[in-house]
Amino acid sequence: MVYLKVGQKIPLKIKKMGINGEGIGNFKGQTVFVKGALPKEEVYSVITKAQGRYVEAEIVNINKKSRQRVDPACKYYEECGGCQIMHLEYSAQLEFKRDILKQSLQKFKPEGFSDYELRPTMGMKEPWHYRNKLQFQTRQIKDKVNVGLYAENSHRLIDIKDCLVQDQLTQSIINTIRNLISKYKLPLFDERRSQGLRTVMVRHAMKSDQVQLVFISSKNINLDRISKDLVAEYPQIKTIALNINTKKSSEIYGQHTEIIWGQEAINEEVLDYEFSLSPRAFYQLNSMQTNVLYQEAINALDVSENDNIIDAYCGVGTIGLAFASKVKSVRGMDVIAQGIDDAKKNAENLGFDNTHYEVGQAEDIIPKWYKEGYRADAIIVDPPRTGLDDKLLDLIVEYKPEKMVYVSCNVSTLARDLVKLSQVYNVEYLQSVDMFPQTARTECVVKLTRK
Repeated sequence: MVYLKVGQKIPLKIKKMGINGEGIGNFKGQTVFVKGALPKEEVYSVITKAQGRYVEAEIVNINKKSRQRVDPACKYYEECGGCQIMHLEYSAQLEFKRDILKQSLQKFKPEGFSDYELRPTMGMKEPWHYRNKLQFQTRQIKDKVNVGLYAENSHRLIDIKDCLVQDQLTQSIINTIRNLISKYKLPLFDERRSQGLRTVMVRHAMKSDQVQLVFISSKNINLDRISKDLVAEYPQIKTIALNINTKKSSEIYGQHTEIIWGQEAINEEVLDYEFSLSPRAFYQLNSMQTNVLYQEAINALDVSENDNIIDAYCGVGTIGLAFASKVKSVRGMDVIAQGIDDAKKNAENLGFDNTHYEVGQAEDIIPKWYKEGYRADAIIVDPPRTGLDDKLLDLIVEYKPEKMVYVSCNVSTLARDLVKLSQVYNVEYLQSVDMFPQTARTECVVKLTRK
């Protein structure tokens, strides 16, 4: 096998795409990952990273183009890095998202994986302007205020004024905030001095048309004038909050969040019920596809009126509350206290008296409930990208609820977790749902039944 070196130029035939949306080819026994290349393309590329068997390259020239290649519509696409596959036509994006699920299963090899039913990815009619939440960084670049995202693998902030996957109202509001920061000379975060505004979060509840703003700063700042101007221009704004984060790390939020104007939460709706969202509470980023995702979770769990359900990683209770009218009880937990407060309020507002929510780790709370005599017939898990905690996996395998639904936002950690879950569960099917068009990410609903 020939070992490639940085700067070396080579021809490649691209065989497939990897989980990050990169093209994959082979040169004299070495696998090469090529950003932006598509299957069936022939490219001339230059090696940018070579660490033993792991080699990355960039396209110098495309000698033979894929029929599925399209011109990216976004002017920031090449430098931003927020989207990875905008150069691939949308129908092919959906096929790719089913394929990366298959690749992950082949890598981790959970029991019986070759016989799993992988259903076609459920996509959007209009795969643009779908993100209901925006989190942009703010920095002073010479005399100019930049508000946007960092270029991939860098500390260079891209000033973004028209993101094509972002909800248009949130983009309009952040553009206004950029101008107001300059107008009122708000102190901005400096990585050496760590003083001032560092991030702005804008969330738009699509059903109610209500908007929530959170300014994240390394110190207390006066937002009275900017708040007054924003509320006057955008009547949809119902909440403005200030979060203080003094840490010199990549964490976005600090522990303390204060409502400085307006109401505690905004209202959103999924399926046929309404719920509240506090500034720190988690909710899916694509409101339209969330209805599809949660309906698939309901279909997969197939509950009866005598079932007791545990909703791990419950957030504001959205998935579990979809079952509350159909089952005996729903219990949920989450580590974010604001989310649990919202879950309790949402259940009360919906008139449910068969729900119970606690703050804490699932691996700590579920054993406590079992000791108290609570037995789950079904469990829903919707973990972060890191997948299920090892202790929680062990608990599920030990307690073996009869039915389980795993909602995943990371195909790699899903496939890894299925290795252990498949010891006690049959994997009935996997249904991928495209929550993030133009990106390499996908969500997946997995139906599991006890062996």
